[in-house]
This record gives sequence, C-alpha cells and structure tokens, in this order.
Amino acid sequence: MSYPTPWQPWQGQGQGGPSMLASHADRERAVDVLRAGFGEGRLEQAEFEKRVARAYAARTVGELAVLVGDLPQGPVPMTAGPGAVVPQTFLPAPRPMTNGKAVGAMVCGLLTVVTLGATGIPAVVLGHSARSEMRRTGESGDGLAMTGLVLGWLSVAGWALFLMLAMIAAVAAGG
Repeated sequence: MSYPTPWQPWQGQGQGGPSMLASHADRERAVDVLRAGFGEGRLEQAEFEKRVARAYAARTVGELAVLVGDLPQGPVPMTAGPGAVVPQTFLPAPRPMTNGKAVGAMVCGLLTVVTLGATGIPAVVLGHSARSEMRRTGESGDGLAMTGLVLGWLSVAGWALFLMLAMIAAVAAGG
C-alpha cells in the first residue's frame, strides 16, 4: 500500500492515516500548496489567510488534507515510460569517444624520453593513423595524437642527427 503525501486525501486505513500527527514540514508543504493556489487565483485573500491559519494550527495530516484537497497538489512527477520520448534538443550532447590510437600515440611519444627514442616511430605511425580515423569517425583526441606526433618526430629527428654526426665523426677519424 502506498502512502499519500501528507496533504493528499487518505485512501486507506492503518499506520500513517489521517489521524497521524502532522509535522512542521507537513504544515509547510500544505501552506506551499495554498500559496500556489492563491498565486494562481484559485483562492480569495480572506479564504487563503483563513486556510493558512488553520494549516499552522492543524494537529493531524487529515486536517491538512482537507485544507488543500480542492487545490492542485503541484507538479506531477513524470516517469519515463516506454513510450516517453524526449526531443533530441533537450538531451545533452553526447561526448565523442577518444580515439585509442591517439592515446597510444601520446603514450609512445612520452616514452621516447625513457626509451631513448625507441618509441618515436610507433608514436608517429599511431599519431597519423589516429588523425585519419578521427576525421572519418568524429572521435576526439586530436591533441593527444598531435602530442604523440610532435614528440615522435622530435625523437626521429634526434636519432637522425645523432646518426649523421656519428657518420661524420667516423669518416673524419678514418680519413
């Protein structure tokens, strides 16, 4: 058996019925309903004041229910049933997924420092592949892919410079 809100008419017997003592919160909720009814023009000033005074003097939930029984009880909660459809305009925009290859490119790019550049080429390959996929699918992660690309290319350039200097040194020493 479901229990009504404190100011709704009681439909059954037992614990929590109309003879249940009203709390301060129950009285305040009933006065809020009265204020809404008065604001909508459903009650005259004199009747509103009389009902508010009776609400604050009420001892039971049943007395409060009588005071607000002829007024709307406020907004009715809506439950989303199988037929309830919310227009797309009111739904939050879905966040695009982050491309996994972009994350991999960034991780490989950051690891070039630890691996002495060994992960530079995988960072470049993953970065280019991720950017291509992101253009097709609309996924996010462009900044991650670019970070991987820049760090990967810096690593490749560093190795190229190192190998070129090593070859120049070998030629100069052998000459």
